Amino acid sequence: MRYRYRVLVLLVLLAVIMYLDRALIAVAGPRMQQELGISPNRWGWVVGIFALAYAAFEIPSGALGDRYGPRQVLTRIALWWSAFTAFTGLASNYWLLLAIRFSFGAGEAGAYPNIAASISRWFPRVERAQALGTVLMASQIGGALTPLLVLPIQATYGWRASFYVFGGFGIIWVAIWHWYYRDTPAEMPGVPQSEIEEVGSAAPQRHEPLPWGIALRSTNLWCLMLMALGYFYAAYFFLSWFQTYLIKGRGFSEQQLVLSTLPFVLGACGNLAGGFASDALVRTYGVKRGRRTMGVTGAGLSAFAMTGAMLTPNKFLALIFLSISYLGVTIIQPTAFAVCLDIAPRHGGAVAGAMNTAAQVGAFLSSIVYGYLVTLTGSYDLPLLPMVAMLAFSALMWLKIDPTEPLIARDALDRRFVSSP
Repeated sequence: MRYRYRVLVLLVLLAVIMYLDRALIAVAGPRMQQELGISPNRWGWVVGIFALAYAAFEIPSGALGDRYGPRQVLTRIALWWSAFTAFTGLASNYWLLLAIRFSFGAGEAGAYPNIAASISRWFPRVERAQALGTVLMASQIGGALTPLLVLPIQATYGWRASFYVFGGFGIIWVAIWHWYYRDTPAEMPGVPQSEIEEVGSAAPQRHEPLPWGIALRSTNLWCLMLMALGYFYAAYFFLSWFQTYLIKGRGFSEQQLVLSTLPFVLGACGNLAGGFASDALVRTYGVKRGRRTMGVTGAGLSAFAMTGAMLTPNKFLALIFLSISYLGVTIIQPTAFAVCLDIAPRHGGAVAGAMNTAAQVGAFLSSIVYGYLVTLTGSYDLPLLPMVAMLAFSALMWLKIDPTEPLIARDALDRRFVSSP
């Protein structure tokens, strides 16, 4: 097995654990709201404050990965979020829960930008969307496993125990990662020279921070960020409100929540297929047309299916429509991260951090707006309408993104160095 695929295995395991921990609160949500007496609008703040903290610390954590390397930064991130996963089980009131969830988000921020930075350093350009799609697929597997693992623990030991158990998984991963991983193929003992030459290097000998004054004048970067805000406004529903929606909005029983694995199963397919299809389209039609096609397709499919979920009176059909909607947004994800590496190969962590910051702003707004709209209208379906609009907006932004346009002028030279297959 090539060494870069061994690195990919570690990143896959990280993604599974990360989504187990992140989706845990959505599954535990109905029990937590009942025990702690949290109303829908307040619950919106509980799930939204994670995204707010995540957004605030995403760019700094991504930039740290560019400077110090994913080995050190991902070690810190996984340790931090594992601790606050366990601390969530100690929450005794609304305000303490808010503080814990904010700290959780601050600690986990930068995980995906540093995963992207690692892939940038370990994979040639024409394999990056595939690698990103594989990691993102693994995150959906984590989301799919969460209800299956959490519900039995909750039924026997209560919702708090599930947070204690899940908090330990990341500690094991950190020990393996820090012992084995190195930031570039050249630093890894045993990597043959042929693989080092095949991969190239996106890690400069001397780190130069991303010149934000130049970057923020780029229309391309702003379109990328607005695209992410739009699609993740809808995607975060599945990590925050989904199980509550099924129980309180559609009349599912807690036992039937095992069916809530369906969106994540389809999401895993979407991430994997989206990554491979994106790279295949790039090889056939070029970077610009290939990346755009995948983005518009995913956003359009998601908007169409979410509209169907709103309109159908059948709860099982609504679940199917929402699962297809989630499939659409997961098709987008590997291509979105690949575009970050396309336009800024030397600053992939920082640019992915900027994109993901915008995505988390969308997640925060989604969580808060959904809770208040439920309180205002008494409906769990009507608050899906803004999500449809945001998905349509995301599709429009994809038509304006140009992955062939370097963010920084010197990246044009860097890309010639790192893009050979």
